[in-house]
Amino acid sequence: RWFTHFYVVSVLWNGFLLICLFRAEFLGESLPSWIQDMHHTLGRDSHSKDMGKEHFSALLVLLLLWLHSCRRLAECLWTSVFSSGVIHIVQYCFGLCYYIAVGSTVLCQVPTNVRNGKKLSVHICWYHIIGVTMYVWASLHQHRCLAILANLRKCRSGKVISLSHSVPFGDWFESVSCPHYFAELLIYVSMAIALGIDNVTWWCVVMYVLFNQALAAVLCHDFYQKNFSSYPKHRKAFIPLV
Repeated sequence: RWFTHFYVVSVLWNGFLLICLFRAEFLGESLPSWIQDMHHTLGRDSHSKDMGKEHFSALLVLLLLWLHSCRRLAECLWTSVFSSGVIHIVQYCFGLCYYIAVGSTVLCQVPTNVRNGKKLSVHICWYHIIGVTMYVWASLHQHRCLAILANLRKCRSGKVISLSHSVPFGDWFESVSCPHYFAELLIYVSMAIALGIDNVTWWCVVMYVLFNQALAAVLCHDFYQKNFSSYPKHRKAFIPLV
């Protein structure tokens, strides 16, 4: 239930960064001085070569990240039905820091001086189209899977009637135990593609998401197998056929 706090922080923080970058790119304004100091601390060269595609990619991915946070916040508030499970205080603090760091990581993919007063000329490339298409596809499936999980605890009228665990069926649940985790990975892969595919920094983020979601999926898969004797044996934990 407290995962909701992560998305509140992400919507506010990454929304602020998005506005700052948008104003810098399209209005020729400078980023706030403290953001430039953060760039310098992280080793970003403020005199990097000006590349329009790089700038537009960062702006696009920051927008996708913010939209993802908005959707997940809405799902936490109005779709998901949470049990009485608890979260460790260390994991909670790490989660808050993560959603602040991940938006800052996107922002650091462009120089601190951004465009030296010049407005952005939009360059839409093939990898932007592929990335956004994959992002929308994965997001739709993640929402469907989260709705399936929530409906297991609701009656037809939408009223919550139970907080117990049940076996989900439908959509990607026919292939894996945790398709919403798999969709989360695909969403971050789509952002890596939208950043130009060759952005090593963001692929490090993708690797973190891969191991994080895989661990959670394996634990959940084991729970299903131990508690439901008739659980479908063909289902994998995280990635279809793997």
